[in-house]
Amino acid sequence: MKILLMGHPNVGKSVLFNRLTGANVIESNYPGTTIDYTKGYMRVGGEEVEVIDVPGTFSLDPKDKAEEVAVKMLHESRDATVICVIDASKIERGLYLVLEIVEEGYSVAIALNMWDVAEDKNIKIDVVNLERILGVPVVSTTAISGEGIKELVSRSRGTAPVEVDDIFERVED
Repeated sequence: MKILLMGHPNVGKSVLFNRLTGANVIESNYPGTTIDYTKGYMRVGGEEVEVIDVPGTFSLDPKDKAEEVAVKMLHESRDATVICVIDASKIERGLYLVLEIVEEGYSVAIALNMWDVAEDKNIKIDVVNLERILGVPVVSTTAISGEGIKELVSRSRGTAPVEVDDIFERVED
């Protein structure tokens, strides 16, 4: 099993990566660029899972080297589960990327990270309804404290691709 951590820059992907992998971190330079990605491993239910901290990207239409690396890594990992890490205090910004990845046919789970920041700003997110609409697991997390990480890992296992048309139908309901 392979997990890609994808999202905008500065949403806590690397902090989440460190929480998931602990001391088993292997760093690699992506060939031909100065952009780094990080690869590590965790054990889930006796199974070794590869976790990749992908460079930040705003969309699947790359505008710079980091985004090119992110999109290439995504396309080279068709069998991966993608955990889309979103800044919960700026949720609307991250949902576009989520929908792009869903539309490409990947298994997706969402980490609404920086949940503590959203709460401090008095931002209310109906996680249950968002999950119903998107048809993918949505978990509130605070990677820096570890809140929600175990639930995220548990709910990310066995995810299946969803159809974007189904999302639009649920929005209309």
